Amino acid sequence: MTETTDAPTGGKRRARFNTLEVTGLRKLTSDSVEVTFTVPEELADDYDYVPGQYVALRKEIDGSELRRSYSICAVPRRGEVRVAIKKDLGGKFSTWANEVLEVGEQIDVMNPQGAFTSRTHITSMNNAEELAAEKVAENRNTHLVAFAAGSGITPIMSIAKAVLSASDSSRFDLVFANRSAMDVMFAEEIGDLKDKYPARFTVHHVLSREQRVSPLLSGRIDAEKLETILDRVIDVDGTDEWFLCGPFELVQLVRDSLAKRGVAEDKVRFELFTTGRPENPEGQSGRVVEADPSGDNFTIEFNLDGLSGKVESPKSSHETLLNAALRVRADVPFACAGGVCGTCRAKVTDGTYEMDENYALEKDEVENGYVLTCQTRPTSDSITVDYDA
Repeated sequence: MTETTDAPTGGKRRARFNTLEVTGLRKLTSDSVEVTFTVPEELADDYDYVPGQYVALRKEIDGSELRRSYSICAVPRRGEVRVAIKKDLGGKFSTWANEVLEVGEQIDVMNPQGAFTSRTHITSMNNAEELAAEKVAENRNTHLVAFAAGSGITPIMSIAKAVLSASDSSRFDLVFANRSAMDVMFAEEIGDLKDKYPARFTVHHVLSREQRVSPLLSGRIDAEKLETILDRVIDVDGTDEWFLCGPFELVQLVRDSLAKRGVAEDKVRFELFTTGRPENPEGQSGRVVEADPSGDNFTIEFNLDGLSGKVESPKSSHETLLNAALRVRADVPFACAGGVCGTCRAKVTDGTYEMDENYALEKDEVENGYVLTCQTRPTSDSITVDYDA
């Protein structure tokens, strides 16, 4: 099954789902699994990706359609996509993936999306061995640092492997927080990187529930511990780019600390599990809303795959653009519905609005009128958005 039309030329690739087969399952820890999807040759070009991107998965489980986004954990390889799924307490999709999912299962997989990628672009898309020669020359001494917690290591693995293999002088430092050694995802692969690049790859395991020889590497990463790490362990001034992936509290703590130290905002890339706001954990799927018969409505028009749509949204409902659009078109793209992934990105071409949260769009995108429709509500009587822009 293929959903939506080809992406328009220029700009970001349009999000769309295709049904792919699970061809591999590998346990990483007692509560996490690596899932491999095989991509048929006719779809391979649409599943090119850059290390650090993610895919959204869609599956009907127990009568409910669930969508979840997971980062790609392997270096680009044509015809294959791998993600790692860690079981969350109470998480229906992650529990199913860890306890029920079997090889041969068919799952709807969105083509790769996301901007949690290195600005240095030192490897060619979908071929970790083929180097972009001119960029490698420019960035030969690249030094990258990553802070990850738990399953936040997933996109970091593909980025680290790609960067280290691209140049014989690039360096990568990883600060990796977990509860215990048994919870470390990709422990074997991390060890292999240490063995392969002993002078250029460094990992600092911080375990919150396990005592280590160094007090600095024991306990949670709080403000005091972070400052010590940045003072004594990481060469802040010599770092070209930072990657932060994990829970909101840790990511924000590191971002704030780097900002205080004068690190330029455009050098810090980050990706969140969630925003840390649990009010609506299941996201949106087009909740029931009816137009106000008295006419006190917002008029929301949108363009998607070259087709226009229109829906009336009662001003009293405080409805988002995404929720309104889903009521008239079920194929409107979204995944997390929490302002994190960026799948529901669109451009406002007419009207005014307010956007509650944004953890996915770059500053220049916001300045050019792009919004996360799951977080945006109209403030003018009518508004027009373009998902194809």
